[in-house]
Amino acid sequence: MPPEAILDITKIDQSKIVATKEQIAQVNPQRFEFEQLDGILVMDRENQVVAGFRDLKPDEFWVRGHIPGRPLFPGVLMIECAAQLVSYFILSQQTVHGFLGFGGVTDVKFRGQVKPGDRLIMMGKMLEMRGKRRCVCQTQGFVDGQMVFEGVITGMIL
Repeated sequence: MPPEAILDITKIDQSKIVATKEQIAQVNPQRFEFEQLDGILVMDRENQVVAGFRDLKPDEFWVRGHIPGRPLFPGVLMIECAAQLVSYFILSQQTVHGFLGFGGVTDVKFRGQVKPGDRLIMMGKMLEMRGKRRCVCQTQGFVDGQMVFEGVITGMIL
């Protein structure tokens, strides 16, 4: 059974974009095929939660080979998308500039498929922040209101 959602997905206004892809690029260093976020929908610093989205297109680099005839968004890219969401949340409120790199990923579960044409809504909640270098966040991904991914991501500012 999936855990409780970080945010009530039915209360997220998907038409209200808090940060665009261009604004995300001003904070996150990933470019080209590795830009995994299309927008930020929620930035709640008081409750330490964030939500963003990724619209999956039929012409993306992974579609042709993963899996031919039945393309599925790779789990590793779901994790990367969640990490970029967390990175944006942390780096956009830090006075320290740098790159938020992976320190670890735990408790990952894939609970559903993500395909071209889907909108993947990612959510993150800060669990722990040690100084200005290490953070631990709970992350979740949803398609059509159903949880498709969950995991805990540890990031290190490099």
